[in-house]
Amino acid sequence: MFNLLYRLDYPLYPACIAFKEKFMDYEKGLEKAKTIADIFEIVKEMVAEFLGTDQAGLLVGVTDLGAFNNGFIGAFYSMDANMIVINKRPLARILQTNPKLYNHYLFHVMLHEYIHSIGSFDESKTRQIVLEISERYFGPDHYVTQFASNIEKFIPNLAYPTQGFQPPQDINIEFVKGIDKKNTNYIN
Repeated sequence: MFNLLYRLDYPLYPACIAFKEKFMDYEKGLEKAKTIADIFEIVKEMVAEFLGTDQAGLLVGVTDLGAFNNGFIGAFYSMDANMIVINKRPLARILQTNPKLYNHYLFHVMLHEYIHSIGSFDESKTRQIVLEISERYFGPDHYVTQFASNIEKFIPNLAYPTQGFQPPQDINIEFVKGIDKKNTNYIN
């Protein structure tokens, strides 16, 4: 894949300068994001720009998925419900231990699950796409890219769901308001 970042600082390419400014907007937007819905909008915009596709009608919810075998699942995508479910437990732990990582972590897990929602079900391919998007929009040293490269460095007990993962049957999901604003503007 051709890396545009090598041309971004060259003054004879104004289109590339505008492209770099867009990257900066994403980084600033992520830093300023106050809600899960704010972060989700950034995820959707980046994926649409990078892959040329999106997933309308997606729901996002949070719940306590617990922990198991000295680990936890950060989130999962349910094809049946067209929904991303985010585990509250690691979010709470990050807020307690290192709050500056909260938005970055949340962005990473939502990006990962959103890539699943648009049809990438192979876990290693999904991780590669997430890494490519993260590197392109945030650069190699940003927390988002570091999560995509090696999340275990920050969260050593994170487990990715295996093929056939079944979430608990009786989970109480809190749905996030304001998701998919661009596709639901007809609702009053």
